[in-house]
Amino acid sequence: MKHLILAALIAGTTAPASFGGTIEKACLRSDRKAVSRSLCGCIQEAANLTLSGSDQRLAAKFFRDPHQAQVIRQSDRSSHEAFWKRYKQFGATAETFCR
Repeated sequence: MKHLILAALIAGTTAPASFGGTIEKACLRSDRKAVSRSLCGCIQEAANLTLSGSDQRLAAKFFRDPHQAQVIRQSDRSSHEAFWKRYKQFGATAETFCR
């Protein structure tokens, strides 16, 4: 999977660069020390590759309220379980490409 994403990035077949996407905005507003425009932009690109718009809106809430991620992860709803699988893929993608 990582190789497919990397190939798509190299080939330029990904979505156009996001200027202030949902995840990027939430990242920039967070109080984390490592916040930078380039890091948050990279995280947004990972989100564009792995998450739908509604997934991104839900994930952006985790920057303001990290406990919400735990609530979703422990939820019994099948939609939350499916989201969590996509969210984990997003995290792995962001970790790989945004170092």
